[in-house]
Amino acid sequence: QVQLVESGGGLVQAGGSLRLSCAASGRTFSSYYMGWFRQAPGKEREFVGAISKNGGNTYYADSVKGRFTISRDNAKNTLYLQMNSLKPEDTAVYYCAASVTLPLTRLTMRSQYDYWGQGTQVTVSS
Repeated sequence: QVQLVESGGGLVQAGGSLRLSCAASGRTFSSYYMGWFRQAPGKEREFVGAISKNGGNTYYADSVKGRFTISRDNAKNTLYLQMNSLKPEDTAVYYCAASVTLPLTRLTMRSQYDYWGQGTQVTVSS
């Protein structure tokens, strides 16, 4: 089992940047695929991106591709989401999630992830 705690959210103007962190504790962090999801008010939680266990492969939703970057530091048990060129439509609660197994065909599916953090609010003003 792994416990996940997100941090780094806040209020930023459109065009600005934020870096989210997700600290993991418990079972070995490097044994999990990791993902980021977000949920805007009144909307379903949606996939943002994912990263392989060793960080060698990353995957992104089309809506954030080229603006967001996922990375991980297995020595520090931490997952990151660097968000640049932020837009008002990026406003949401952002969640990190861990998956023991993550087939490429399922990496966007919430049900594929076994553990979730509590979320951190990101608000982008226009």
